[in-house]
Amino acid sequence: MAPRSLSPRSALGAAVGTALLLLGSAAAAPTAVASTAVQEVVTVDSVGRVAAGGTVTLSGTYRCLGAAGPVFVSSSLHQDPSTVRYGIGGTRAVCDGLAHRWENTGTVPEGTFTPGAADVEATLLELRPAGGLPLPAFHAVSRTDITLVEG
Repeated sequence: MAPRSLSPRSALGAAVGTALLLLGSAAAAPTAVASTAVQEVVTVDSVGRVAAGGTVTLSGTYRCLGAAGPVFVSSSLHQDPSTVRYGIGGTRAVCDGLAHRWENTGTVPEGTFTPGAADVEATLLELRPAGGLPLPAFHAVSRTDITLVEG
């Protein structure tokens, strides 16, 4: 029987699934970290903006260490009663161990988000080269309740 080839979408899905499994294993494994070590982190500001026309702006800070491939701060937004989470932009990150600001802006259908409570998931994700196919490597993830304001 001939080997079956995967579509690019299936291959990417498999890569992301594998990365998530590895992330779960790494999170469960105990690690020894000196208290003075630089921590990789991504934060979300407590206030986001939603403008007429559906433009949403989210922001925060990040810090990451060296990387073999490009690193991005991605963000997604959810607001009840909807069950849908919308991706809001992406920013290229500089992984030099210093704290940096990020700001992502995206457009969703008008009326999708209104001023009030919402939650944001921000991810610091590296596309690490691995045999010709970039595989996702998570540096930090944060899920934060925020308040959307008009703006």
